[in-house]
Parts: sequence; structure tokens; C-alpha cells
Amino acid sequence: MLAKYSAEFSPKLLTMIREGYSLADLRADVLAGLTVAIVALPLSMAIAIASGVGPERGLFTTIIGGFLVSALGGSRFQIGGPAGAFIVLVSACALQTGVAGLVLATFLSGLILVVVALFRLGSYVRFIPYPVTLGFTAGIAVIIFVSQIKDLLGLTLPHEPGEIVEKLRALWQASGSLNGAAVAVAAATIAVIVAIKRAAPALPNLLIAVTMAAMAVTVLHLPVETISSRFGALPRVPPAPSLPPMSAGLLLQALPWAASFALLGAIESLLSAVVADGMSGRRHRPNAELLAQGVANMAAALFGGICVTGTIARTATNLRAGSRGPVSGMLHALFVLLFMLVAAPLAGFIPLAALAGVLAVVAWNMAERTEIWTVLRSSRADAVVLLATFLLVVFRDLTAGIVVGFALGGLVFIHRMSEAASVDQEDDEAPEARNGAVVYRLHGPYFFGAAARLGMALDQLAEQPRGLVVDFSDVPFIDSTGARSFELLAQKMARKGEVLFLIGARPDVARALLKAGISEPEARLLPDLAAVDAVLARM
Repeated sequence: MLAKYSAEFSPKLLTMIREGYSLADLRADVLAGLTVAIVALPLSMAIAIASGVGPERGLFTTIIGGFLVSALGGSRFQIGGPAGAFIVLVSACALQTGVAGLVLATFLSGLILVVVALFRLGSYVRFIPYPVTLGFTAGIAVIIFVSQIKDLLGLTLPHEPGEIVEKLRALWQASGSLNGAAVAVAAATIAVIVAIKRAAPALPNLLIAVTMAAMAVTVLHLPVETISSRFGALPRVPPAPSLPPMSAGLLLQALPWAASFALLGAIESLLSAVVADGMSGRRHRPNAELLAQGVANMAAALFGGICVTGTIARTATNLRAGSRGPVSGMLHALFVLLFMLVAAPLAGFIPLAALAGVLAVVAWNMAERTEIWTVLRSSRADAVVLLATFLLVVFRDLTAGIVVGFALGGLVFIHRMSEAASVDQEDDEAPEARNGAVVYRLHGPYFFGAAARLGMALDQLAEQPRGLVVDFSDVPFIDSTGARSFELLAQKMARKGEVLFLIGARPDVARALLKAGISEPEARLLPDLAAVDAVLARM
């Protein structure tokens, strides 16, 4: 038992070492790590800025969190760091609690994830319905794009509201301050990203586009806001680790945000791990992955970082670049650290309009349009779940979208499972009908949803003369509500001097029926129809 428990939390790094790690593997991981670092560098800063904090915090998150996710994680190819999905929550948390509250919420979210992992709850996160995942991802994509309109257009806004309708109204009112140079830089950045992606997908399109934008703004002296003009110079090294400030009031403010961070982090990281499994043919360890995510968030917070999670785009890039295992993810974090040590001042020349263009492309790619259209066309119920989740995420908040979407998805599942249950009469000419008993066969799981749907049909069966036989051979599961309905049916038949026979029940189904009160003389649990014939012959 202890060996199985420890195996669930064993990092994939140890598995890779046990399998053997060669110099050729190291060379492949160096190239993969460098490739991912080139992608992660502009994204880390852009996500941090969009989240309402300085770009350096995105870099700290990538360096500390990204290293630990790869070193301790249960996925061989997972790349950790700041993610676009968190922009909405992180910016709202920073606005309400300040940077101190945000860092504390990040630390607490890591603690929550560690507890979730130790209780081995990682597998349950995968039960979130696919339409919910699509809906909240599309909702986040819309919010990310709207949050970048200010910098895409170079608007001057004294205060940018958090709620999307108010934000759009404020942006419209500020449209007179539109900066043509910023629009041109943003449009050119998006065009370069898309063009390189189509013409030469192996090249680092994000870094090339941002570098070209920075050079153009510097050489042409364009009146466009840059990282240095808004945030000052970037530090060359991460700060010394320290615990985030704590007080009773700040803890109460930060805790709800921490729970939201942990929930989204668990979903995002395990979804990314599943994508990596599909691309590599490997299999991740969900609880080890959540444990690593928890430790990474706690460590990132010690250095002033923001939320860490598995990132699908960077993980996919890591795999396509030829990664052999977790070492590439660890090296990607070290390459970003090397950039800070050597070239941090150069980042100050990056225009914010270019980073807004990067995030606009990220938002477009996040909205999985083909998959959404497929769900909308294939199932009306799934379409309702998807749209409800999407609208709540956009116009209310992320937590409400996930909770309501999950609840609606559960109701859809219950309805479909209840529809799968049915009751059919056996052939009237069968030998067992000669003794006056009528035989019916149940199909599918018989739980509270099915009991509610088939209850009237069962009551009508109780009108049968002398005996009613219900065959449970095709019933894989019955819950307490379903079992109770048969106990009530037996009582109703007993009042008329009739007998209920239940045959072919599996051991767990039979136990549930017995616990519900099924007993002689009102009802009899028998193995098969031959046993029913023998009883009826003596009656």
C-alpha cells in the first residue's frame, strides 16, 4: 500500500533517470528547453502585465515555478509558468487585495493544491465535462482580448473597470485618445506572428515579432508606451525569498482567491498533462502533478511571483521541439534566468502594444472554435452547458461559470443515464409464464434518475396477477433510491397477496436491495427463473 502511495507522487524526473539518460538525450533537451524559453520569454511578461503586475513577476514565476513543475511533476513534458487563463482572476485579485494579497493568495493556493494532492483527489478533476472546459476557455479568451484593447489602440484611460460591460463603455468613451502608432505596432506584430507561423512554423514567431516591434519603435522614435516607460528597468536577478505579508484581514481577503486559483490551476495543469499524454503516448501521474504545482506556487510566491500552472501551448512546443523528459522544462527556466542576467535592460524597449498583440493572438488560439462549433451542432444539452459556462465567465466570474457549468453538466449526465434505463416484458410464450407470473427485464443502471422516470411503469406492473418477476441481469448498478422503489413495490404487491421476485442480481446490487428492506415474504431474491418456477409450483 505504501509503495503504491509513494509511486503516485514519484516525479517523472526519477522515472527518466531510472530508465537511463544519455548525452544525446541531454542535447535534445537543451534545444527543446531553449525553444520553449524563447516562446515563454515574451509571454511571461505579457501575461504579468495583463494581470496588473510588473513584467518581472512573470519572469520570476517562469524561473522558479517552471523549474519546480518540471523537476517534481508527474508529467514528463509539462511546462509550467504564468498562464493566460489566470489573467482574469489574477488582475481582479490584485485590484481588490493589492500585490501583497495576490502573492499571499498564490502561496495559499499552492498549499491547497498540496493538500488536494495528498488526499489523492487529482483524478476527480478530470470529471469536469468537456463543454464546461470549452466554455470557460472561450470565456477567458474573450476577457483577455477585451483587456488588451487599451494597449492595442494606445488609449489613455484614467481608470479601467474590471467588469466587462463597464470596461467596454469606458474604452468607447476613451476612443478619442486613440494612438495611430500603437495601432500600427500592434497590427504589425499580429501580422508578423501569423505570417511566420504559416511560412516557417519552426521559427520563434512571438520573439521575432516583439523584437522587430521594439526595433521599429526605437529607430523611428514612435510615440508608443514601452515596458521601461511604464514599469522602469527590469531587475537582473530574482529577489531574495521571503514569506508574503500575513495578517488576519489579508488572509480573509486572500483565501477565496486562493481557492479559485487552486481550482483553475488543477484544471489547467491536468488538462495540459492530458494533452501531453495524447501527443507523446505517455501517461501522467495526476496527484504527483498537483503536488508539484502546489510546491511551485508556494515557491513562486516566496520570490514575488504569480500563479503557476501547466501551460498547454508551451508544453506542446516542448514536445514538438524534441524533448526527452523533464530536463528540458528545467532548462527552459534556467534560460529565462540567463536572459534576466544578461539582457534584462533590452526588455525595456519592448512596446506594450506589441505585447498586447501577442496576447490577442493567444486569446484567438485559446478559443477552440472548431471544437465549440462541433459541440453546438452535435448536442442541444451540451450546447446549453457550453453557452451557460461561457456567458457566466464573461459577464459574471470564472468560479460561477465553472460551478454552474459543472452542475448543468451533471444534470445532463443524469438525464442521459436515466434514459439508458428501460424495462421490457419477456416473451409471453416463455415457459416461465405458465405459472401465472409475468417476467420483465431491467436494462441499464437503476438510480434515482431512472427510478423517477420508470416509477409509474413499475406501479403498473404491480397490477400483474399472482407474481411479478424482475430480471436484474442487465443492471450494473442500483443506488438507494432505486432499491427503495422496489421495496415499496414489494409492499404494494404484498397488500394484494402477490409476490415480487427479483432474479439475476449481481452481488453489489443484491446487497443494495437487501439494505433497502427487500425480504421475504413480500419479495424474494432468487438466482434465476428456474428457482422462480420451483417456488411458484409450491404456491
